[in-house]
Amino acid sequence: MNAEAAEAHVVIEASPHEDSVAARQAAAAFVLRNCPWADADAVLLVVSELAANVARHTAGWWRLHLSAGADALTVEMEDSSPLLPVPREPDLAGGGGFGWHMVLRLAGQVEVRPLPYGKRVQATWMRPAPAGAAEPVPAA
Repeated sequence: MNAEAAEAHVVIEASPHEDSVAARQAAAAFVLRNCPWADADAVLLVVSELAANVARHTAGWWRLHLSAGADALTVEMEDSSPLLPVPREPDLAGGGGFGWHMVLRLAGQVEVRPLPYGKRVQATWMRPAPAGAAEPVPAA
């Protein structure tokens, strides 16, 4: 089976006032079904934080896209705001500032791309190599 045939996808679309519960539930089911190797807690925290940021910092729609191939799990959150995420100094008195730092630490790779209609935040986790698998030797 080729990697393309093994891919799985789910898309959740919502207005800004809709709760992110559906996004978390969809992500939990998706990871369990398609990526049992992934750290489900880390993925759910990232999905929760991205959905919370959309609700807090945008006034329009959002779209969550989850995809899994043979070697990676990708979470993409698109929204209607052109403003890119900016890390802030965490406020220990309850003012926030922890979420973006958490996303950056939990995901293997994070990219932010401006789009004509807003932006896309993409978090990717690579499938770990099987235990005992030898590293490929570079060609000379």
